Amino acid sequence: MTLPRPGFDPELQAALAEMPPMPQLTPEVLAQLRQYPSAPVETFLEGLTVDRREVTVPGQDGALIPLSIFSPAGPGRSTAAPCVYWIHGGGMILGDRFSQIDIPLEWLAEFGAVVVTVDYRLAPEATGMTLVEDCYQGLIWTAEHAGELGVDPARIVVAGASAGGGLAAGTVLLARDRGTPAIAGQVLICPMLDHRDGTASSRQYADGPGTWTGEMNAFGWRAVLGDLDGQDVPGYVSPAVADDLSGLPATYIDAGTAEVFRDEDVDYATRIWAAGGQAELHIWAGGFHGFDALFPQASLSAAARRTRGDWLGRVLNSPAPA
Repeated sequence: MTLPRPGFDPELQAALAEMPPMPQLTPEVLAQLRQYPSAPVETFLEGLTVDRREVTVPGQDGALIPLSIFSPAGPGRSTAAPCVYWIHGGGMILGDRFSQIDIPLEWLAEFGAVVVTVDYRLAPEATGMTLVEDCYQGLIWTAEHAGELGVDPARIVVAGASAGGGLAAGTVLLARDRGTPAIAGQVLICPMLDHRDGTASSRQYADGPGTWTGEMNAFGWRAVLGDLDGQDVPGYVSPAVADDLSGLPATYIDAGTAEVFRDEDVDYATRIWAAGGQAELHIWAGGFHGFDALFPQASLSAAARRTRGDWLGRVLNSPAPA
């Protein structure tokens, strides 16, 4: 029986109809999808004047983690720049550090931000804490090298989309609990936060048209959790199960009404408020998962990206707390 569910925005639905449907995920399909190359990053750099640097940093287990750093080029800045530490999406099983890179590059252009993007290891080859630890180690390196990067260490924002949003939330929880580095804000775009798949939106969008269904989500989480017992999943891996959401930086969360992550994202914002924190939440009517990344020119997408940028500008330009 198909549950009643919010429909797609008409403009987005028409655009989605032009795309081939996403196949049901299996190990064989995943292997095939990984053979398709990402769009070259140079595509997204057109029209921008940037300096690019590639580094590798050691992970917790000694594995090398690639980072790409994009900085505004031109005359020397008189003040240190804000930094956006970007974590890509892809269900924790797909993608690379250039996935959805156009989103933070907009902030480079608008705010003069240095963008650092991390190539964390993917599931199922990497499982459990490995993915979020990779992201955290890259963040630590960024903060420790803020001076040479021209970054203001008081204005580091962690941001990510989908799986990257969930990993961003887990990375910020690690930074809070380990006491470093200081984070000015977190931007969680349609974040993948809860391995339990028990919400109404998880059931509404378990299957059917769209870009990421509950069935796909369950596949991704099985790949990440590996041998972890479902009762012993750390909150850094699945932030929705974290006991304590106090002491987090300013948070922005958005999602669509017509996607599997809607309710877990609303709940995460609600729990931040209950813990005394500040979170701004936007649920876009008719938005499906990743709508603004796939179709940035659509009216709803433009509104979502503009609103997100407005919030980030307020955070980056707000006076430091006393």
